Amino acid sequence: MTETVPLRPEQVRDGPWLEMYRQMMKIRLFEEQVNNLYRSAKMPGLAHLYTGEEGVAVGVCSALRRDDYITSTHRGHGHCLAKGAEIDRMFAELLGKEAGYCKGKGGSMHIADHANGNLGANAIVAGSTGIATGAAFSAKRRGTDQVSVCFIGEGALGQGILYEVMNMASLWVLPVLYVCENNLYNEYTHYLEATAGDVLDRPRAFGIHALDVDGQDVRAVYALMKGLVERARRGEGPAFLQCNTYRYHGHHVGDVDRAYYRSKDEEQLWRDERDPIARLGNWLLETGIAEQDSLKSIEDEVRGEIERGVAVALEAPFPDPSEVTDDVYA
Repeated sequence: MTETVPLRPEQVRDGPWLEMYRQMMKIRLFEEQVNNLYRSAKMPGLAHLYTGEEGVAVGVCSALRRDDYITSTHRGHGHCLAKGAEIDRMFAELLGKEAGYCKGKGGSMHIADHANGNLGANAIVAGSTGIATGAAFSAKRRGTDQVSVCFIGEGALGQGILYEVMNMASLWVLPVLYVCENNLYNEYTHYLEATAGDVLDRPRAFGIHALDVDGQDVRAVYALMKGLVERARRGEGPAFLQCNTYRYHGHHVGDVDRAYYRSKDEEQLWRDERDPIARLGNWLLETGIAEQDSLKSIEDEVRGEIERGVAVALEAPFPDPSEVTDDVYA
């Protein structure tokens, strides 16, 4: 059952809704440019677009402090931006430029931004679960009230490391939150064909507090996440939040013809009726928090930021070949 938390009048009036709208728009337009860079052969390698899932990253990260930790996935641009990453440095990393967060060596699937608490994206399914849990262990041992958030996809439910770390997190009462972005598909297979039983029964088997939320409703994600973060800071242990969401594009930018594993009608339904940006925008208009002109102004401003970021990254130099083995660890 999907959980919702009703908002009090002062939360409706004073909530960070316009900033959330801006952040989601930033992720959406960033991903549009990533797709353009790939299709025009300016970007090496692949990218896994986050378009459609913006409500999860923004709802979750808006509930965190800058010094809280996150770990990310192969579909991680949205997480990076929502946690505070700079647009030009993000594009520079994707293009393999020295100005990138990892000096161009990480690319799309390995961006890290330690200054903002982002311990890194990971190309291995469930690969960062141990890192996030270890960060929570470190925070507890050091006596801080930092919280660690581990973003995973539903494909991670088939990986043994997730159950090892949830077991430890529960035993040691660690301040770690596992956020499962269930976008329905493990690459090209519907998750119900690969995942037996109820998803939330898995963390609950370890005594972990587990909830389900509509990932297309950023307000619901934020409201639930705030409670889970506060709970973790109080020393009440780990939690698991399943966010039901959808990726509009294919598994990666090269996955164009998707008819063999999902229908165009399904894709159109999610775009037309469940888009997280449109849903927040409509609510902002209905409540009188914003007017159409102000939302259009936000979009125009963000579009300008994205275009400037791309231009800076395209002009940035590549790393010197002599640095090929620097900062590389085995």
